[in-house]
Amino acid sequence: MSDELVVTIRGAVAWLTINRVDKRNALTRAMWADLPGLLAGLATDERVKLLVVTGAGPTFSAGADIAELLSGDDPDDPMADLRRHNLAAQAALRDFPKPTLAMVRGHCIGGGLEIAVSCDFRYAETGATFGVTPARVGVVYPPAAIKPLLDLVGPATTKYLLFSGDLLTATQAESRGLVDKVVPAGDLETEVDQFAARLADRSQLTIRSAKETVAALLAGKDADAAAARRYEETIRSGELAEGVGAFQAKRGARFPWRG
Repeated sequence: MSDELVVTIRGAVAWLTINRVDKRNALTRAMWADLPGLLAGLATDERVKLLVVTGAGPTFSAGADIAELLSGDDPDDPMADLRRHNLAAQAALRDFPKPTLAMVRGHCIGGGLEIAVSCDFRYAETGATFGVTPARVGVVYPPAAIKPLLDLVGPATTKYLLFSGDLLTATQAESRGLVDKVVPAGDLETEVDQFAARLADRSQLTIRSAKETVAALLAGKDADAAAARRYEETIRSGELAEGVGAFQAKRGARFPWRG
């Protein structure tokens, strides 16, 4: 694994930092290729209850490294390898079984926005900017990259971003549903830590089931059978009994399920 994707674990939270500051954290083909394996390891780490993705320095990510856009071996499709790794990385992040949060400072553009949109939540510092710029360079976005954005912000904002290549301020992004919370400069990491602590304190089985159900419904799949299995699991594992008992006793719950 390269030192351009850095993982640290603090308590129950894994922090994945895009670390290519000299290139504004632009992602290379190798970085996209490394992401699924890295995420697979964190998915099975029982210490980890939440994943935060961020960028080193003042920028989240300027997107894919433009120097590699036409560097593929196939002259008829020079972006084939890059596109394959990019889409696989986005899918791996969307499919990550635990909650994910993008902590955004500075620019969150193109492939950087794809990463942020693939997370469950997006917290941004005032001064952050968001955009998708394929129309500026003639790149055709594949449907698999557009759909998560469409699901999140709807057709009008998706078209605006893709057609214009314009950038949104953090406040504009929040008003369009692209960002969940805008935080004053200097307070962003504290806000993220506090939210992560709340999620870590909740029933991880409930969270896992809710994430699975939302994904299934967005994909037009049947969610009832999986939710029913998770409900049975809350009983077998003692998760439900602990939650109800803690509520009745007016104490904090100590949920047993780890996933």
